[in-house]
Amino acid sequence: MRSAIAICCLIFLSQMGLSQNLSPLDQNLRQGRLYIYWGWNIGWYTKSDITFSGDDYQFTLKKVIANDRQSPFALDPYLNPLAATIPQYNFRIGYFIKEHWDVSFGIDHMKYVVQTDQIVKISGYIENTETLYDGIYEDDDIVIAEDFLLFEHTDGLNYGNIEVRRSDQLFDFNKVKINLTEGLGGGMLIPRTNTTLLNKERYDEFHMSGFGLHGVVGINATFFNVFFIQSELRGGYINMPDIRTTISTNDSASQSFFFSQLNIVFGGLINLNKKTKADKK
Repeated sequence: MRSAIAICCLIFLSQMGLSQNLSPLDQNLRQGRLYIYWGWNIGWYTKSDITFSGDDYQFTLKKVIANDRQSPFALDPYLNPLAATIPQYNFRIGYFIKEHWDVSFGIDHMKYVVQTDQIVKISGYIENTETLYDGIYEDDDIVIAEDFLLFEHTDGLNYGNIEVRRSDQLFDFNKVKINLTEGLGGGMLIPRTNTTLLNKERYDEFHMSGFGLHGVVGINATFFNVFFIQSELRGGYINMPDIRTTISTNDSASQSFFFSQLNIVFGGLINLNKKTKADKK
């Protein structure tokens, strides 16, 4: 939560202070340019209360710890086009509607894995499952063991979102330009959740589960006004009131949490204008 708030504060402070003093991107004439990028992320999540509901149970696990799941770095899958969606990735396509402003659509493919064997508090009831977990709970301790619960958005925690960003030039080294980018966005969560709950048959399909809001700030290095490398720090809030957990539509889960994300992306600019001042030089 602190990281998300810090990022949002940084965005507004930089917008108010830096954008008035930095060199504009007018000479780049980005207006009318399309950009596309692809890259990878590392993610962190705050503790979350997760509520599970079904015909024979209604309980909440409190302050559950979850982590991301990084694919070991190798040419395969990171640079294998046929396996490109296996690692945690970021894809975005945007359009500069003004010299400083762009609107974009992106997909953040994150992974969220509840840590097994952790001890958490549980409140609620479980009955008629013919497991040792049947009972009534009032803030009792319970171990998240594999025979009780496996809960992960690993294919993945898919966040499709729309952003509005502002860009300002920090330095101009002729063929290389260093820019500050910052923005706000929001969208929908469409996770593919891998869940095993109380020996029930799992459900592992894409399902629209909720929404997210976020802020982002990044540093961009653009080469020859065509290619760029960008590092981003993103933070925000995710709320999913309708998570599918088993093959039964009567079973569901809900949770909300804050997240932070460090991204490194690579992309290119496509000039959709017939002719610009930059082209005349």
